[in-house]
Amino acid sequence: MAQFALRLILGLLVLPFVVAVPVFSQDQVSIIPQPSTLEIREGTFVFPAVTSLYAFEPFMEVASVLSEHPYTSFSAVERIRSHRRIPETGVRLIQARDIDRLPVNAYRLEVDTSGIQITAHGPAAMLHGIFTVLQLSYTLPNGRELPALLIEDKPRFGYRGLHLDASRHFYPVSFLKKFIDIMALYKFNTFHWHLTDGPGWRLEIKRYPKLTQKAAWRTHVEWQDWWQNGRRYLDEGHPNASGGYYTQEEARDLVTYAARKGITIIPEIEMLGNSGEVLAVYPQLSCTGTPYRHPTFCVGNEESFTFVRNVLQEIIPIFPSEYIHIGGEAVDKEAWNTCPKCKALMEKEGLEDVEELQDYAVKRIGRFLQSQGRKLIGWDALLEGGPPPSAVVMSWLDRESGVQAANAGHDVIITAPSKEPETIGEDIPLRSVYEYEPVSGISADKQKHVLGAQGNVWTEYLPTPAHVENMVFPRALALAEVAWSAPERRNWDDFAKRVHQHYLLLQRLGVNYRRPSFNVDLTVDFNADTLTNTVSMTSEQHKLGIRYTTDGEEPDAKSPLYTKPIELAVPAIVKAAYFIDSARVGPIAEAKADIHKAIGKSIQYQTPWDTYAAQKDSTLLNGQKGGKRPDDGQWQGFSNNFDVTIDLERREAINSVAVDFLLDPAANAQLPGEVKVLLSDNGKNFREVGTVRDDGPSDSSIRKVKTFQLDFDTVHTARYVRVVATNVQNALLLTDEVVVY
Repeated sequence: MAQFALRLILGLLVLPFVVAVPVFSQDQVSIIPQPSTLEIREGTFVFPAVTSLYAFEPFMEVASVLSEHPYTSFSAVERIRSHRRIPETGVRLIQARDIDRLPVNAYRLEVDTSGIQITAHGPAAMLHGIFTVLQLSYTLPNGRELPALLIEDKPRFGYRGLHLDASRHFYPVSFLKKFIDIMALYKFNTFHWHLTDGPGWRLEIKRYPKLTQKAAWRTHVEWQDWWQNGRRYLDEGHPNASGGYYTQEEARDLVTYAARKGITIIPEIEMLGNSGEVLAVYPQLSCTGTPYRHPTFCVGNEESFTFVRNVLQEIIPIFPSEYIHIGGEAVDKEAWNTCPKCKALMEKEGLEDVEELQDYAVKRIGRFLQSQGRKLIGWDALLEGGPPPSAVVMSWLDRESGVQAANAGHDVIITAPSKEPETIGEDIPLRSVYEYEPVSGISADKQKHVLGAQGNVWTEYLPTPAHVENMVFPRALALAEVAWSAPERRNWDDFAKRVHQHYLLLQRLGVNYRRPSFNVDLTVDFNADTLTNTVSMTSEQHKLGIRYTTDGEEPDAKSPLYTKPIELAVPAIVKAAYFIDSARVGPIAEAKADIHKAIGKSIQYQTPWDTYAAQKDSTLLNGQKGGKRPDDGQWQGFSNNFDVTIDLERREAINSVAVDFLLDPAANAQLPGEVKVLLSDNGKNFREVGTVRDDGPSDSSIRKVKTFQLDFDTVHTARYVRVVATNVQNALLLTDEVVVY
């Protein structure tokens, strides 16, 4: 009996240690966008070779999307006739009831050892659950085996879009379908298809055959070659003709293909701005008068509005979308201002200027679309005349216009431009996309006017599908989470970990995504209280691999491995690089951790900053260096000369003075012609001690930071240090810190 009691006690002691735990950890399950609720449970579900599939009536059609699962086949879908007869195994698509307490746009996904159950009210939400299942299988090493889990999720915005410019470069339908496939996996629901612009008209219009017989074909393959060499079109069949177009049947097929995956296609048919391709083949629609920059529709010509109506009457039956996009970002008002027909229309309608003329034209097109049961959407240039009441404004390159529109009470879609490798505008780092906040700057009572967010893909420098993929992915994944997940659910560090599992998905789908860089970014933060610098190091790599030095030597495989920020109490030159095993696989990054004599001292601006205020009058002496972007909060801008005086508070021995300038063509920031240093004991009488000149021509199209440094052969003594940099290019001077040793 005693032995039995002992065995019982030992058994009780052991029991707590054999409780089953989930086979998968939370970190192993990577879903983008981040769900509202994710709970990992005990057990797994392994897809059999053929999986049973059941669905309530509203989901019989969307159930077919599961046939695209990469690791199983499904039997023919069987209808579930009531909630009392739901099968206990296989995949079940369940109609939500009131007792499920599920928001109308949400889904609930449950996986256990018997199968998968997705519950939703309607097909759109059910598709979101289906694509979560597909995404899980693509991102797990063994996609046939799913962890037991519970997910409840719903979108933040109703509009979640990607734009693709097919005018600058034509892309085959097969690529567009692949693009849509990936959009669906990440819960985008709108494809903005930019079909016409100056470089090419891409959609068949049967009433105007020349649009695709000629205006779809140009003299050069690449846009920039065409742009710089005459901007001419050729007849289809010419040996030099480059381009292409989509037939109306192809467009209908793509619309159907996208709709099956929950994606609406909004066509963009440029009506007012970059319409050179139309005017090249139908010149009677053009303005006449003095030369102007862009061929422009003559809105004073009634034949132009007849053309617009006829084109839209062929567009509307193809695209069932609520909105039709009419472009409008490059209207040439000089043409209208000098066109006799436009002037005559302005006089007839009592219009005072070309802004009112634009308003007249846009509202006229808007009224026609309304008569056809559609609504107008256009770029933010619509604001100049005032969009029709039912129109939606879409920000173009500058989100601020969208913010202004929302605050003025217009419905808006805030867009994030995305460009690379050569660009018009800024390259957008992955983190910047992720930290993009569509409602930032919009008053709380006006945020309801933000319908959603969209990524714009302008393709001037993206001639092939591979170029497009490299530019869009993984940026689109970051934007997907911005548009879907609640702000409080978003966390950059967590996303950076999750996105690494999604490279497996992109590889499995053959996407030429942008590989995570091996570059190391160094950030130096000065603490004025402790007089120390904290150096942080990051890379786009998920695993530890950064090695560093603080003595100015190049790092090697024996250098310390970076695991957390390092604190330095003395000036240092920090160098770091990424290593795999013993091999350095990335460039060496370098940063100065300065603790110099001017930090925290007072400064007087002889010429004030007038752009990029940064930290205002503490910017140049706060121990902080700027990064690679002018808007990172550390670069201060001057449209005139740079001229400041620093008071060191007492006479100091001075060995060197240095100042950085940022060259950034996108911000119109150039380097100074020279930097001059002057010293004074009383702040009134200054003596020049040296000049550093810009050392000749360099590539001014590449963003870079250049240090202008004066090292003195003999030590100078002074209390005041004056630094003057000359603005010789009538551009912007951007500087971040004046360093005095």
